[in-house]
Amino acid sequence: MSGSGTTESDDPLQTAVWRLRSRGCWTDAAALLAPGAADPPVALQRAALLIERCLYTEQGWADADDALRAAEAIAQSDEERGAAACERGYLAYASTLLGARDRADEARAALGRAAALIAPAGRGRPLLDFRRGLVAQYLAESPQAARAAYRRAHAGATAQGDTLLLSSTWRHLAGLALREGELAEARHGFAESLRLREELGYLVGTAPALAALAETEPEPDAARLRAEARRLFRLLGGVPIWLAAQLAPQAAA
Repeated sequence: MSGSGTTESDDPLQTAVWRLRSRGCWTDAAALLAPGAADPPVALQRAALLIERCLYTEQGWADADDALRAAEAIAQSDEERGAAACERGYLAYASTLLGARDRADEARAALGRAAALIAPAGRGRPLLDFRRGLVAQYLAESPQAARAAYRRAHAGATAQGDTLLLSSTWRHLAGLALREGELAEARHGFAESLRLREELGYLVGTAPALAALAETEPEPDAARLRAEARRLFRLLGGVPIWLAAQLAPQAAA
């Protein structure tokens, strides 16, 4: 699940779901979708919310697995089965990355299955490309493969107008640039990611974007960005949990 926030065409339910999601209230957002869980897209959206909760809080793995199995059971078309496989791969990736349980093989297999089911020009392809990039970078330690996947995802997100996904591709491409010492390119990418997330009102993703941009800025700008990230982090109850170490005063120093 990526999504573009709320627009004039969004129905009231989706607007409410987005507002809760953007503030880190994934369980509440998923609860709004529970009555329609027999509908494949709604069931998958509910599972995706709970998977995102796992990535940000390192909790709720069993709930996410249960919701995803329910969505997989009612998927009917190749597109729906592919989208479910994409979420399966993302959940397995998050579990491996955060040390909950090593599910790296499951992540690769599920994303490979999704690639076979989702058409190259399909709506879900950019998100799939992005997640394959994550696996390449963080599980396979292959930055070149990750960059190629992120660039495909970036182009697809641009074409589809998927602003939230675009904010993520900007950030991860910038992270690779920073790793290679391309400071100006990294700063531009992190700044674009932050701009898009602020425009969307995606609060739960704004603190990480601020902290990332701080890595490329000189003082006192870097300190100002970290202070704002710290403020948002506390406001949202300490999520994403993995940002705590990066925002600790000794880390900033």
